Amino acid sequence: MKLLENSATPSARRVAIFLNELGIEVEREDVDIRGAENRSEAFLDKAPNGLIPVLQLDDGTHICESVAICRYFDASTPNDKALFGETPLEQAQVEMWQRIVELQGVVPAFQAFRNLSGFFSDRENCVKAWGEESRERLAQFLPVVDKQLGKTDWVAGDRFSIVDITLWVLCSFLGRLELEVDDSLPNLKRWHDQMSQRPSVQ
Repeated sequence: MKLLENSATPSARRVAIFLNELGIEVEREDVDIRGAENRSEAFLDKAPNGLIPVLQLDDGTHICESVAICRYFDASTPNDKALFGETPLEQAQVEMWQRIVELQGVVPAFQAFRNLSGFFSDRENCVKAWGEESRERLAQFLPVVDKQLGKTDWVAGDRFSIVDITLWVLCSFLGRLELEVDDSLPNLKRWHDQMSQRPSVQ
């Protein structure tokens, strides 16, 4: 099997960190997203969403969407990490916070970057005002996570999970939007310092 990816992208980083946590090595193949290789007919046959990363299995099956790829590895690899939660309650909390961080954090961050930077202006209509609104929504979301981390060690509870990986990737992207984790977000800052010590993100 192999991963079709671009290692610099947040989605590829999320999968890479997840695999590091499980101690899994997978062959990688670079996809030229700037050159729109992911929009080619050949790529779209593998990934209908036209996005990376994509996991190509030995039997020719393809799995796109980074969390789906993580779920595949979690289910197919014996491990005691419980990165999607262990008990029914933990699993529900992980799913809940994963959706919150993605929809209120990751999506606005991507929308802000794409619309403000014009990175893909050759293939999509960039609206500066929407980029600015998305950036503001992201800025308003960070205190929500800070409040949650004032109650728990990790985002979804007392156990490290995929939500922490997702939030880490999001925080790593903040600088591109002139946002940062600073002393105004003390709980998030504590968590960020803690995360930076994990071997899987280094």
